[in-house]
Amino acid sequence: MAFPIALQNLMNSLVNLADTVMIGRLGTVEIAAVGIGNNVFFLYNIVLFGICSGGAIFTAQFWGKGDIPGIRRNTGFCLLLAIILGLMFTAAVFFIPEEIMGIYSRDPAVIKAGGVYLHTLALSFIPFAIGQVFFLSLRSIEKLKLPMYCTFVALGINVGLNYLLIFGIGPFPTMGVEGAALGTVCARLTEAVLLVAISYGRKYALAGTVWEMTGFNRFYVGRFLRVCLPVILNEIIWSTGITTQNIIFARSGTEAIAAFNITNTFSQLTWALFIGLGNGVAILIGKKIGAGDQAGARDYAARIIRFAPMIACGAVLVLVPLSRFLPVIFNVNDTVLSAAGVMLVILSISYPFRAFNMSMVVGICRAGGDTVFCTIYDTVFMWFLALPLAAAASYFFHAPSPLIYLCLNSEESCKCFLGLWRYRSGKWLHNVIEGI
Repeated sequence: MAFPIALQNLMNSLVNLADTVMIGRLGTVEIAAVGIGNNVFFLYNIVLFGICSGGAIFTAQFWGKGDIPGIRRNTGFCLLLAIILGLMFTAAVFFIPEEIMGIYSRDPAVIKAGGVYLHTLALSFIPFAIGQVFFLSLRSIEKLKLPMYCTFVALGINVGLNYLLIFGIGPFPTMGVEGAALGTVCARLTEAVLLVAISYGRKYALAGTVWEMTGFNRFYVGRFLRVCLPVILNEIIWSTGITTQNIIFARSGTEAIAAFNITNTFSQLTWALFIGLGNGVAILIGKKIGAGDQAGARDYAARIIRFAPMIACGAVLVLVPLSRFLPVIFNVNDTVLSAAGVMLVILSISYPFRAFNMSMVVGICRAGGDTVFCTIYDTVFMWFLALPLAAAASYFFHAPSPLIYLCLNSEESCKCFLGLWRYRSGKWLHNVIEGI
């Protein structure tokens, strides 16, 4: 179950890397404009993910209970919220793109190029919202291959059209950043159409009529919001923390941020497996809870908190030897290479702790509807330990970048104690669909 999810995340990472390389060939202004434009999309995606992943908790438990009408009501309500959010972002980005760019940049050239990019990209927001709802709902009912195949097709279209439209290959016009945005629109639209059409064509559990998908009541809506709002808040606070990490390194110097970005590139690629593990076990645990099998849910939880850190120890065998190939892969100076090599070692050592925490947040607590604790668990140590330590090391002590990176990773080991306490207490397990 984890493999298709991990592969899908890996494909997204690789295609984003390819997109960045293609846009980077246009020049500094273009890559800055697209980077800022994608920050707007990132904010939209974070809130949307909070809605969809919160809804997936209900879908998995309905699936375990065998409540098909419940799955369809939940899918319909998630679609309603996602489309409303999509309309809000679409309207803002479509009609005032340059004003939004002006929040991030004062460079007129960047604002103009970014405005063109966002104006076109806005057309992808609604299809992306529909696609995300179907993605996570299909995962929750154990239909994992369809989302993976649709992602493969859509992202192939994205890369192909980007190449043709950005550079004007053959009969296609040279559109630059607008071409990149148009490629994304076509990819997201294709993705959404395939997901919806195949889901209804195969009569999957989430494929209901309009009446079936709008049959929710006030009690269900209240329960849904109580579970999902902490997830949305969690994602917003966490993503702000990630942005703050980048700011700390950027202000520590060009060489520091370069080493940090190199380390993060490898981290994102290897971390796809653990995201897949967390999401996969969340489906299994949610299904057990919905079926009323609390003992089975606890058994899966006990297995994943042992299995994920054990697998993560293998990261040492990959990342440490990989650090020796950095001079071949990256054309940067020796100081950056040395710092990145040490940071990869720190990353590999922290992986077992990271894997445990990922399993607790995504695989256990969210699957059990324990979303308020997740928000505390996932953000408090970041904001009150890791970020202050890293900021102090950078701004006051002018520490080398590996030491700053070690400070950022300090939260992982500390969080484990809180996570282990919560797991043993059993308070993470809630049947969120009971009574609805």
